[in-house]
This record gives sequence, C-alpha cells and structure tokens, in this order.
Amino acid sequence: MTARDSRWVALGAVAGPVLLTLTWFVLGFVSTGYSLWGTRIAPYSAISQPLSGLGLGPTGPVMNAAFIVSGLLIIFGAIGIFRQIPELSRPTRWACTGLLALPGVGSVLDGIFTLESFFLHFVGFALALTTVVGFPVTGLFLRRVPAWRALGTLLIVAGPLTLALTALYFLTFTPTVEGVQTGVAGLTERILVVELQAWYVAMGWLAFRRPRQNQPLAFS
Repeated sequence: MTARDSRWVALGAVAGPVLLTLTWFVLGFVSTGYSLWGTRIAPYSAISQPLSGLGLGPTGPVMNAAFIVSGLLIIFGAIGIFRQIPELSRPTRWACTGLLALPGVGSVLDGIFTLESFFLHFVGFALALTTVVGFPVTGLFLRRVPAWRALGTLLIVAGPLTLALTALYFLTFTPTVEGVQTGVAGLTERILVVELQAWYVAMGWLAFRRPRQNQPLAFS
C-alpha cells in the first residue's frame, strides 16, 4: 500500500463514526420499540434507552449492520492513519494502530452480539472505553511529530474527558429492564459516543489532508 492509498484508507476513521451516528440518529425516530428478555419496551426513547436497544426489534438488522461496518471502517482507518505518519517508528505505529483499532473490534462485537447477549455485548462496549488510555498514549507519540503536535496534545486531554463522560454514563445507567425505561442514560451514552468518535474523525481527516508521501510504507 502506497502513502496515496493510505490517505484514503485513513478516511475510514471518518466514515465509520459518521455512518454509526447517522444510523442511530435516524433509527431513533423510526423505532417502534423492542423486546428485551421477554419484556416489551415501547416507545423507544433516545433520552432513556441505549443505542443498543436499536439493535433489537425491527431496527435490529440495520443497527447491527451499522455496528459491524462502522467497526471495520474504524479498524482500517486506524491502519491508514498511522501509515501516513512515517516519522514514527514501526513499533510505535503498530502499537498506536492496535490501541485505536480496539474500539472498532468492540463495535463489531456489539453488532454480532446484541444487548440480550449482555456479557459479550458489554465486552464490546468495554473495548471502546480503552480509549481512556489509548488516546493519551497515542497523543504522547503524536506530539513528537510537528504536523500532529496540536492534535496529540488534545488527545492527551481526551483521555480524562472520556473517563469523565464514562463515569457520568455509569452514574445514570441501571442495567435492568426497568432501568432502561427511565432516566437519562440514553442521552449520556450518546454524548460519550459522539465525543469518543469525534477524535477518530479528527485523526482520519488530518491524515487524509497531509501532503502525499511518494514512498510506500510498511509496518513489517
């Protein structure tokens, strides 16, 4: 893969979050509700109910497909981003790619295992939260590259911000059928997800806009 190719692959980090966000936003308006562990939950509320509720019921096939495709795009986007930063050593590019790919893997898991498969679905969600560490670690490395220094600094801040939003979400979340029908956990989850994915969009877009490198890049 040449640097020119990797610029376009890096856009996966933009396309994945945009796809997922548009999907849950639209489906939130058209969902007629869903059944969770034998209990009917209707109407669907974006304020109180989780994104994963859209992975059940009539909207399930579309939402779960969006989880999977978005996750794959993020994984490829992470690869493309760090193939665009030859200033970093190969081991560093490998490490940062792995850290930023984990949430993509989590999204794929969430698309395969719905909310009713609670443990495996939560594993997918937990992989997304590895960004609490992944963002600052990546930011420290990116600060060494002049063109990426500003975004690297922001990524260091993104770790504590993501942690704070995660804490807010869990403070408002009750893992029961009754709990998903009341409160504001749906809203706090959406704030967390949008914040987390916005950093991918920023990285993917910056990688795409960087001057083309003519030489091929390799991780090996």
